[in-house]
Parts: sequence; structure tokens; C-alpha cells
Amino acid sequence: MAMGDSRATSIMDFVQRYRDYEGRRDLTHELIKDLMIYAEEVESTSRVENARLVQQLREVSMDLDDATKSRRQLQHRLQDVEERMGFVSLDNSQLKNRNPYVLVLIDGDGLIFRQHFIKQGIEGGRRAALELHNAVVADPLIHANEAHIFVRINANLAGLKRALKRDGSLTAEDDLYDFVAGFNQASFFDFVDVGIHKEIAISKLKETALFHIQNPSCKQIIMGISHDPTYGPILDEIIRGDMNTQERIKVLEGCPTVRAVVSIGTDIIRFQDIFRSDKLTDRRTVSSHSVHSVQSGSSISTSTSGLPNISYATVTQKASPPPQITLPIPLAPKNTNSSLRVVKQSPKPSWNPGPRGLDAPIPLNPVALETIKKRKDNNKLCNNHFLRGPCAKGDDCCFVHDYSPNKDEKNAIAFLARLNPCTNGQDCDVDNCIYGHHCPSVVNGICTHPFCKFRPEEHPPGTKLRNNKI
Repeated sequence: MAMGDSRATSIMDFVQRYRDYEGRRDLTHELIKDLMIYAEEVESTSRVENARLVQQLREVSMDLDDATKSRRQLQHRLQDVEERMGFVSLDNSQLKNRNPYVLVLIDGDGLIFRQHFIKQGIEGGRRAALELHNAVVADPLIHANEAHIFVRINANLAGLKRALKRDGSLTAEDDLYDFVAGFNQASFFDFVDVGIHKEIAISKLKETALFHIQNPSCKQIIMGISHDPTYGPILDEIIRGDMNTQERIKVLEGCPTVRAVVSIGTDIIRFQDIFRSDKLTDRRTVSSHSVHSVQSGSSISTSTSGLPNISYATVTQKASPPPQITLPIPLAPKNTNSSLRVVKQSPKPSWNPGPRGLDAPIPLNPVALETIKKRKDNNKLCNNHFLRGPCAKGDDCCFVHDYSPNKDEKNAIAFLARLNPCTNGQDCDVDNCIYGHHCPSVVNGICTHPFCKFRPEEHPPGTKLRNNKI
């Protein structure tokens, strides 16, 4: 029994073990089944993704082909553009160097031709034009090469003629006009009479320079403006800090260049054989006022002393002292039957700036003056409009016209306008000239204006100047 029990126990063990095997087999089947299901899902997903990627690859390939074609087209176009740019650059260079010219702009009221040219009339004008042309071409600073030479001279011919006559440089009345006619016979040379309105002449010169400096064919601009500080700010405006522009501008010097122009830093050239280096002066004999005669049987006469070589714009006239007269008998007032007659000498000013004399004083209201000075930029009142009648520029003027200043304000406008020097100085013959003909800011021997525009000789002798740049 014991042996039979042992066999029975062993069979049951196999049964149990078989059942365990069946359980594991079922788990294996489930595992295989799950793996197959998972593999099918992965395969399905991969198939979809693969199809998407294949489609995307097709699209990318098409894009690549299109990009390649576009790039090649762009390369061809770029090559075409580069070739065209080469032609354009060449054309541009040729245009810049086609018809190059040098422009000479001269303020003819300050830069004066030498006397021998003017005295020769028409022939002198021709010679002056020829020598000016040759001097411009030959100057090493100008680099004219094969450039055309254009010359424009602006001047007040009537005023210039009077100044030349005072200086003794003009004897025949028609010499100056004949000289201008001869000068104008040269190609591209123009001597223009701009009349008495000096501010218009200055404006024309400025606008002409501003226009031509923008033209690359204009290789140089030579400006005969050395005599007048008004041109300092104008020259600075034309250059505007551009070194290339500054190199294209030269100042032509006659009389010594004023500091306002020197400070800009442009090159200064001189044609001393063509233009005067001195200012025009008044060489007429100036007689002092004197007592004419004392008539009583025998007459008492006095001599007049003359002052030759008086500058018409800059030199101070010195008055002769009044003569001493001894009368034999006292004169009764209002006695027309008296045998003695004395012409009393009129009082003289302490300083005479020149032929035009001292400008009439302007009474000032400090409040009105400050009101006018507070106006800035385009809000400023137009000096010409309110002091000399309707402004010639009309609506093109950048200053205010539609305002009604009272008397004190008009005086303030006149005073501020007089702080600007008249370009003709003491030679000015305009009765209603609004500009100053000597410095109006001198008080007790001191020029009180910190930025005075007048030259030292336009102040009384010994004046201390606050503006050390004059």
C-alpha cells in the first residue's frame, strides 16, 4: 500500500504540473496574441506615417526643384543686373566727367578789377576776362583741367562807378560800362548790374552756389567774397560740415579776407595781377568849414585845409580847428548895416565815419525792443516790408507781413536792422537804406554788442571791441 500510495502521489504531481503548464501556455498565447495585435497597430501606424513622409518628400523635392530653378533664375538676373550696373556706373562716371565746369561767383562791389583794365574800356574787359580764365585754369588748387569756366559777377554799377570816380580810378564816364560790355563778350562770362538792393545780390549769389554745388559736373566754385563778413554764415551754410564740399569751394581774395570768412577754413586763392588788393578810397580834397570873410574896408580871410586820400568807407575824417578871428569892433545883434559880417562855423561831430556820415539816431522803447527781439525764426517781422514798403518777395518771404507794429515797434525793427552792416558801407547812396553804415552799439568807447558784425574801422577810433572775431 505504501508503494501504491507513492505512485498515486507522483501522478497527481504530474497533473498539477500539467495544469501549471496549461496556465503558462495560455499566458504565452495571450502574450503572442497581444504582440501580434500591437505589431499590427504599429505596422498600420507606420504605413500611414510612411505614406505621409513619402508625400512630404515629394513636396519637398518639388520645392527643392522649384527653389533650384528660382535660384538659377535669380543668379541669371543678378548677373544681368551686375552687368547693367557696370554699364550704369560707367555711364554715371562718364556723366560726372562730361562737360565739367568751374563756377566763379564774384561780388563785384568788393572785388574790384585793377584800374588799367577798366581804363581800357571794351578792350580792357576782354583782356580781364581772358586773364581771369587763364588764371583759373592755371591755379593748382582748382584742378580745372579741361573744365569750362563760368563767371558771374554781381555789382551795383552806378554805385561802383561813383566809388571808382572818388578813388580816381575812373575818369571817363563810359569806361566802366565799356569795360563791362567787353567782359560780357567772353563765352560764359557775365557781369550783371543788380541795382541798389544789395540783399538781393547776396541772395542770388548764395542760391546760385547752393544750386551748383549739388551738380557733380561742377568741379569747383570760386567765390569772390573776401571783403564782407556777411558771407561767413552763407559760406558755412553751403558747406554744412561736408569736407568734400569744402574742398570744392575756394575763396578768391582781393582785399584781405575778413575773419568771418577765414574761420570757415576754405582755401583762399589770389589773382593779384587781375584784382585790386586794396579798398577803394575817396581821394578828393575835403575842405573844412571856415569863416569866409570879415568885411570892413579891409577883409579878413581864412584858408581852408584839405585832407587828401580819405577812405570812402573806412577812414575817419579829421576836422581842422576853427580859425581864430579878431574883430576890430563888437558886432551888434541884427545890425544889417554893420561893416563887419561873420559866418559862424557849424558844430562838427566828434567822429565822421565817411562820406555818408553818421546814421540818424533811433529813439528806442526798451519794452518794444524786447517784444520784437523775442520773435524767433519764421515768427520774425520782415524788415523790408515794415521799413521800406511792401516786400518784393511777397508770399515767398519766410518772415511775417500780416502784423501792424506801432511806432515804438517800428523803431525797434529799424534798430535791429541797423545792427547788420550795409555792404556798401559809407559809399551807400540809398536814402532809405535800413542797414547800418557804422556800428550803432558803441557806448562810452566800448562796443557793447558781443557778436558785432561791423569791421574795426567802422567803429570810432580807440573803441574797445567785445567781439574778438571781428
